[in-house]
Amino acid sequence: MTGPYEKDSILTKYFYHIGLGLMGAGTPVVHNYYLRRPYYSGIHRHIVLGIIGIYCGYYMDEFFKRKFAERDAVIKHYIELHPEDFVDKRRKFKEIFDEWYPQR
Repeated sequence: MTGPYEKDSILTKYFYHIGLGLMGAGTPVVHNYYLRRPYYSGIHRHIVLGIIGIYCGYYMDEFFKRKFAERDAVIKHYIELHPEDFVDKRRKFKEIFDEWYPQR
């Protein structure tokens, strides 16, 4: 998941759709290669398996979004219940550097 100011690229947004769609459409190509047929024979299998791959990619993407959203909600709830474990320990520059006196 990205923050409120970050944009998803097309590749990250549709990675599972495209990947599983190409895998589904490429499976008959490999099958035809091993049977020594032309790669385009049985074109209906390419189309059907490509569409099934796209749908599987969509549901896989939704599954991961739901899984990560639930994980983030659990972590956020834990931080809200135990704020003493997550104290911001940032120091100011004044605390990091020593006093400096120029020698003239």
